[in-house]
Amino acid sequence: MDARRRSENPTTAERTSERELVVTRSFDGPARIVFEAWTRPDLLRRWWVPKSCGATLASCEADVRAGGGYRFVFTHPEAPQPMAFFGRYLEVVPPSRLVWTNEEAGENGQVTTVTFEERDGRTRLVMRELYPSKEALDDAVASGSTSGNSESFLQLDDLLQALGSRAGLA
Repeated sequence: MDARRRSENPTTAERTSERELVVTRSFDGPARIVFEAWTRPDLLRRWWVPKSCGATLASCEADVRAGGGYRFVFTHPEAPQPMAFFGRYLEVVPPSRLVWTNEEAGENGQVTTVTFEERDGRTRLVMRELYPSKEALDDAVASGSTSGNSESFLQLDDLLQALGSRAGLA
C-alpha cells in the first residue's frame, strides 16, 4: 500500500532559491480535514514524527492563532536530552494557510508557510521553508532535518483515511 500511495501522491522537494525549500504533496481528503491534522495537537501526535527515526513526540502544545505559539518536545532513546521545537504562528487562515516561525535555532530559524488547496475532494499541500541564509538551509539539508517529510506524509495519509471513515469528520 505504501508504494502505491507514494506513486499516486509523491512528495517532491525542490530548492527554489539559495534560501528556500519547497515541498509539495497531494492528499486524499478535503482541505478542512488536512488543515485540522496540522493544527490539532491530538492529530499532530499521530503523524508528525517519522516512525523510522525512533523518536517520540512527548509533548505537543499548539495555540493555533496569529500570535499564538507552539512547542513540540521529542525524545529519542539515544539522545541524552529531549529536543524542543518551538515558535510562533504568524498567520492562520483556516483551512487554507498556516505560517509559523521556527525559533529553536535562534537567528538561523526558518519561516514555514503551508498552503492547502482543495480540488475535487483532494488537497494539494505546498510547504515553503524560507531560511535566513544559504548556509542555514545548507545546514538543515546536511543534518537530515528536511528528509522525513515523505514518511510523515504517509503517516498523515493513514490518519486521513481513518478520519474519513469516521462519521462527522469527513
